[in-house]
Amino acid sequence: MSTDPHTRETVGIDREGHVATVTLDRPEQLNTFSTRLARDLDGALAELEADDAVRAVVVAGAGDAFSAGIDLTEHGDHEDSEAFEGWVARMEEPFHTIAQMGTPVVAAAHGHAAANGIGLVAACDLAVAAEGTKFGATAPKVGLFCMGPAVPLRQTLSRKRALELLLTGELIDAGTALEWGLVNRVVPEGEHLAAAREFAETIASKSPVAVQRGKQAFYGMEAMDYHDALEYSNEQFAAVCATDDAHEGIAAFLDGDPLDAEEWPGE
Repeated sequence: MSTDPHTRETVGIDREGHVATVTLDRPEQLNTFSTRLARDLDGALAELEADDAVRAVVVAGAGDAFSAGIDLTEHGDHEDSEAFEGWVARMEEPFHTIAQMGTPVVAAAHGHAAANGIGLVAACDLAVAAEGTKFGATAPKVGLFCMGPAVPLRQTLSRKRALELLLTGELIDAGTALEWGLVNRVVPEGEHLAAAREFAETIASKSPVAVQRGKQAFYGMEAMDYHDALEYSNEQFAAVCATDDAHEGIAAFLDGDPLDAEEWPGE
């Protein structure tokens, strides 16, 4: 998770209440992942994870697309496999960061989410799509393969659905993405950002301690077998039970006056 404090040129951050919106801002390039955008996005996510006032993050794209993948104009800047590995590792660092964050991240997709763009949608914890959005692991069309996006895709979709996207390189529509489980909701064109923020605000109204610890526990359990995951979940639940959020949240609930977003004590 990068904490580089450099000035961001390709990503914007907007904070409103307990929700922050990160906007990929290379609209003329369809928000393709340049090295700079990947670094800016990762730095923005790290900054927001460190901000206790931020309880949920929305990731959106400026202009006509969410993201059309990796900026292929950078391909010629590298000459061998070692150089290419360093290049692509930087592109996919945000996928690591989202999984490591306690703060939930919601994708707000529109236009196209292709290659690294579909990988980013899959890597986010939740996703909303506008009607008309097209999704695809399109790299085979240019002699490449969506190796990095395959990782969050295989965690999000069934094996056969993921391989259909990865092997064909063809696009699917928003309705199919919803049916397959790539996105949580499809909303009318132009309403994707508002719908994603509504998702984020719903999350932000709940106990930030419980949500953040719960998200991290969920990701921690993914690689465990059934019995180990249950033991681990018990440990994590017990730790949450001992927090101020649990003590005060339960007391307020039993008194018939549940806490609102501003009343959670933290830890």
